[in-house]
Amino acid sequence: MTAIKHALQRDIFTPNDERLLSIVNVCKAGKKKKNCFLCATVTTERPVQVKVVKVKKSDKGDFYKRQAAWALRDLAVVDAKDAAKENPEFDLHFEKIYKWVASSTAEKNAFISCIWKLNQRYLRKKIDFVNVSSQLLEESVPSGENQSVTGGDEEAVDEYQELNAREEQDIEIMMGGCECAISNAEAFAEKLSRELQVLDGANIQSIMASEKQVNTLMKLLDEALDEVDQIEVKLSSYEEMLQSVKEQMDQISESNHLIHLSNTNNVKLLSEIEFLVNHLDLAKGHIKALQEGDLASSRGIEACTNAADALLQCMNVALRPGHDLLLAVKQQQQRFSDLREHFARRLASHLNNVFVQQFTQALLQLYNRSYFLSVPGHDQSSTLAQHSIELTLPNHHPFHRDLLRYAKLMEWLKSTDYGKYEGLTKNYMDYISRLYEREIKDFFEVAKIKMTGTTKESKKFGLHGSSGKLTGSTSSLNKLSVQSSGNRRSQSSSLLDMGNMSASDLDVADRTKFDKIFEQVLSELEPLCLAEQDFIGKLFKLQQHPSVPGMMTEAEDLDGGTLSRQHNSGTPLPVSSEKDMIRQMMIKIFRCIEPELNNLIALGDKIDSFNSLYMLVKMSHHVWTAQNVDPASFLSTTLGNVLVTVKRNFDKCISNQIRQMEEVKISKKSKVGILPFVAEFEEFAGLAESIFKNAERRGDLDKAYTKLIRGVFVNVEKVANESQKTPRDVVMMENFHHIFATLSRLKISCLEAEKKEAKQKYTDHLQSYVIYSLGQPLEKLNHFFEGVEARVAQGIREEEVSYQLAFNKQELRKVIREYPGKEVKKGLDNLYKKVDKHLCEEENLLQVVWHSMQDEFIRQYKHFEGLIARCYPGSGVTMEFTIQDILDYCSSIAQSH
Repeated sequence: MTAIKHALQRDIFTPNDERLLSIVNVCKAGKKKKNCFLCATVTTERPVQVKVVKVKKSDKGDFYKRQAAWALRDLAVVDAKDAAKENPEFDLHFEKIYKWVASSTAEKNAFISCIWKLNQRYLRKKIDFVNVSSQLLEESVPSGENQSVTGGDEEAVDEYQELNAREEQDIEIMMGGCECAISNAEAFAEKLSRELQVLDGANIQSIMASEKQVNTLMKLLDEALDEVDQIEVKLSSYEEMLQSVKEQMDQISESNHLIHLSNTNNVKLLSEIEFLVNHLDLAKGHIKALQEGDLASSRGIEACTNAADALLQCMNVALRPGHDLLLAVKQQQQRFSDLREHFARRLASHLNNVFVQQFTQALLQLYNRSYFLSVPGHDQSSTLAQHSIELTLPNHHPFHRDLLRYAKLMEWLKSTDYGKYEGLTKNYMDYISRLYEREIKDFFEVAKIKMTGTTKESKKFGLHGSSGKLTGSTSSLNKLSVQSSGNRRSQSSSLLDMGNMSASDLDVADRTKFDKIFEQVLSELEPLCLAEQDFIGKLFKLQQHPSVPGMMTEAEDLDGGTLSRQHNSGTPLPVSSEKDMIRQMMIKIFRCIEPELNNLIALGDKIDSFNSLYMLVKMSHHVWTAQNVDPASFLSTTLGNVLVTVKRNFDKCISNQIRQMEEVKISKKSKVGILPFVAEFEEFAGLAESIFKNAERRGDLDKAYTKLIRGVFVNVEKVANESQKTPRDVVMMENFHHIFATLSRLKISCLEAEKKEAKQKYTDHLQSYVIYSLGQPLEKLNHFFEGVEARVAQGIREEEVSYQLAFNKQELRKVIREYPGKEVKKGLDNLYKKVDKHLCEEENLLQVVWHSMQDEFIRQYKHFEGLIARCYPGSGVTMEFTIQDILDYCSSIAQSH
């Protein structure tokens, strides 16, 4: 290690004017293969800089190189890991922590000791040494002595201290007083020696003069001590005289304390009495109101409400410890309890009577409204015209207004006697559910009569006039068959002027009437349910946190649901339970809405399967509106369930249309024309686009479109393949042209790909039909030129074909003479008649096909002329008719037909 130390000093530190003080062989923790040296160095020039230098052996040779250096002033902590045991690991905390493992514990200790001494000498103890043995750390390093920092390796270095300003000034004054201080040092020293002797003499004289003053001071101290003794004697006598007074004052103080304690107890007793009197005293007026108050008048209800609140406050007073042991308090609490029980019974009885009275009045009004419907043999049409022409539900606002006067009392009853409160909720639900059931069933009966027509038409759908109800509504709806368009027209005859209206106009009128009735039904049900739900929440206080002491939550089954109850616990009913209780009450009250809606939907679907489109849009909109208000409400849940049924009917309508496509049979003796399901798809798409404009369930329609159009494409091709009277290309061309026209007119975005496909199929089959029908109108000429093209294909030059015996000019003229203009026109006329027989008048594609055939014929003519020009140059051979003749022939044929 000494040789390495001298080599490092010579090669690395001496060129940098540094002196190596200590060295340790280390490697990084966890990487013991890569060794290096940590060196503690100081600079030889002042001011001294102390550093820790990392030196590593070069990979290319045996020399060492300087890798990193840290100033000692940046070192914060030296951690030796363990002060008791020998451990070669240690950490140096610079800007980050460097973990090292020394080759031996001795080297580590020597290096740490050197760092500690350098810290003591140059940094004044700025570094923290952790887990370092106290034997390695010296107490201090004398600053004025020549001491080796590393134990003998460093030469003695005196610490240099600058003169301060005052010392510098004194030296200047002293040297200014002696001009020979520099030129004659001996004279200057003698002068200083004489002055020192003078000062010593003055000090001795001063000490001798101060001895008299010391004697005088000692005498004064003795006198002061005598005075103190005299004062202590007087104080002792005074204390003996005051001893009797002290005993009397102690007795007076004890007497005053007892008086103060008695006064404090009296004040506290008065405060407790005032508290009990103020908080446990119920006014006589309140007691009278609770016992005899009129619960029928507004003034009496207000008085009873105030008295009930005052009673509740008295009963809920938080008594202080010990109050409940007082007999008067017990008697007052018992009196309050008796008042509460008596008033709760009276209030519950009165509210039950109110429920019965309101229910009876509502039933009487309902009976008066539907009286004529219950008269046997009475004409329903006149009844509807007089009493039910407006499809509306009775308004319960007056009933709600009268009952809401008891809302605060109901809240009081809920807080004080939950059993009676629960009984009132059950009674209310029982009465109101029966009332709503009667009203809603009558309402739906009127809606069904309006949908199916009146008098004779209503009998076709199993409607009965007696009691204003559908006779066996479920069974009659199941027996209903799909009505033909003629039946639907007869059903609408009582409401529409059939006059000159077409069948499609009648269908549209029927569907529009159904749409309005269905929308009116939903529009009447929605405010009815919302108003009742709002009323229930306000009357039974189910829209806030109840804070009722001494109650606990249980559950009671309520027609398949759960109605939250509270019994003897301090936990309030959560908000979720409040909402759930409202929802369960609504389910019981309006339990007839969902089956009635399902029956109405089934009736509409039986009348016309396309009604499912109207119902899907209307129901989706109302569900969306209800969910925005409250997704978990009764109305939202019920309409959502019904929407599932509507969506199922819609899907069934689409499936039925696809099935009908597959079952289509075509006549073998007549032209196919536009297939029925293609026309029905046009009708469905036009109707759906008008219905689903800006609708929430547009995605359902797009899926239905995709299924229908695929079914149309597949079945058009199927019918075309099975057609015997009409060519396959004509069936495909006409129907896909119709589909393309329909999609172009309606602009259905989700069917853009199908529109392009329909156009492509129409174009392809038009071209195929033209080529197939036109065939070879100049058959012999075609055969002649096919032979010419065959010779050219065999390698004969075009201008040499005329030298072939079978294809010379004479043979060409002979073939051309067989096709004069009259023959060509006659052939085209026969072709026009043939095309006219194939095409249907509905799609009106005759002129389009004829124009395409004209273009194809002209193309063949130009092809023949080109072959004559190339193979028979200069022969003067031409066709006996021109392109203009062809155009004239085609035009005259089209005009003549």
